Amino acid sequence: MQLTILGNSSGGPFHGRHYTAQVLQVENQVFLIDCGEGTQMQIFKYRIKVDACKQIFISHLHGDHIFGLIGLITNWSHKKRSETLHIFSPPGLQELIETTIRVCGIRLSYQIEFHVVDATISAKVFETAKLEVWTIPLHHRGPTSGWLFREKAKPRNIRPEKIEEYAIPFSAIPTIKAGGDFELSDGRVVPNAELTLDPSPPVSYAFCSDTAYSEPVAELVRGVDLLYHEATYNNQNTPEAELYYHSTAAQAAEIARRAGVKRLILGHISGRYADTEQHLAEARAVFEKVEIAEEGGRWEVGAERLPFLLGTVVPADKNTV
Repeated sequence: MQLTILGNSSGGPFHGRHYTAQVLQVENQVFLIDCGEGTQMQIFKYRIKVDACKQIFISHLHGDHIFGLIGLITNWSHKKRSETLHIFSPPGLQELIETTIRVCGIRLSYQIEFHVVDATISAKVFETAKLEVWTIPLHHRGPTSGWLFREKAKPRNIRPEKIEEYAIPFSAIPTIKAGGDFELSDGRVVPNAELTLDPSPPVSYAFCSDTAYSEPVAELVRGVDLLYHEATYNNQNTPEAELYYHSTAAQAAEIARRAGVKRLILGHISGRYADTEQHLAEARAVFEKVEIAEEGGRWEVGAERLPFLLGTVVPADKNTV
């Protein structure tokens, strides 16, 4: 599971930052999370392959999270896309997109299925053989949902030498990988522990933007490998955070601390801040394993941050974290 940050700004495209958009890749599946204005430019800049994306997850209907969507939808049609696109969001997005398509006279080459989620509850809204996606109710102006991407438990790894040693037929392998023992022709039973190795543990990623400080969120993201939490303001502007239903960096770190997450990244930084050093300092006073979700930054969920993508203007020393 690999996360790429395309945009991390709030309030305007200031200081070289762009509006919220992220790409999460799980093996051969590509998911887009939010799609602010300029998302396509960032996709091209970082050479991200999103044409295979079948699912888009939109947190809420504020412009800085959706105004890049109609351009992307239209561009896919220009490329003669044929696969159905599934968009998950709180209520209202279907009306907005369909009205824009009608008024602009757009003729799509593919179908869009809109999946309306209840932003007031935590519920499973999407599932594959290897992954589940859950809603995370957030506290913002208007219905807003975060997203929890959680891998399912992986099958055990069968030891190749044991297949030959015990002449295990191909038909028996799925049962063994699921944890079953293997019975030999003479009635002896070979325990699963001898036949297999532990799989790598499943990993999880939680996206929480936009939201005021909300303690229930901590329980819903408990123990995740990587948490993205908005940090629009620093401590100096706590009153504004409360007024506009946003969070400070320290509040995001407190959620991470309470939830016992393994790593926190901060984004949705207000345009009033030219740099993010104060955000980082205030967050690290509460929770040590925290970084800024720099554009072009990549994280292997459950592991360390990867090198920045080609085309990124890398801040000093950032590639060494």
